Amino acid sequence: MTLQLAVTRKHVKNVNARLRGDTLLVSAPLRMAQADLDRVIVTLARRLVRRVRARAVNGEVDLAAAARRVAARFPKAPPLGEVRFSTSQRARWGSCSARDGTILINAALAHMPVWVLEAVLAHEITHLFHRDHGPEFRALLRQVCPDSERARAFLHGVSWVAGRWESLPAVERGQLQGAKPEEEQ
Repeated sequence: MTLQLAVTRKHVKNVNARLRGDTLLVSAPLRMAQADLDRVIVTLARRLVRRVRARAVNGEVDLAAAARRVAARFPKAPPLGEVRFSTSQRARWGSCSARDGTILINAALAHMPVWVLEAVLAHEITHLFHRDHGPEFRALLRQVCPDSERARAFLHGVSWVAGRWESLPAVERGQLQGAKPEEEQ
């Protein structure tokens, strides 16, 4: 997403920003150094774009319905709370709060095969019963989601490629972009 930037210097104490369409409107203190303002603008722009994307992806995919479908597979009804996509998770595919049953799912999963999304949901829902990844956790997860290990391997592959994408030679990137998954061949 390319943003237009409109900065207004005012008699304000803090930098304020809002996104209107593709324009980032910023008001900044008169005496703030330009280098400091530049850093703050980048941070605020990323935050606002993530929020817009989070609203969009949560409107595109009914994640709560998917979570209810997965939860129905459990022998005992899990105490589900809010279930939504997150655009701020960088090192996790999902997280679960056992305190209130809130489940956050990495927004990138909205673009992956449904069985992968469902496996991550099953993993997080299993944490409502078992907080660790011990034998009981793994047994329940396998019971409700037999594809969980396959999904885990898929996500390891996605992470591996994503982490090395820029360093891969163009020929290999082209091959990966043109490769068809097994089920599509």
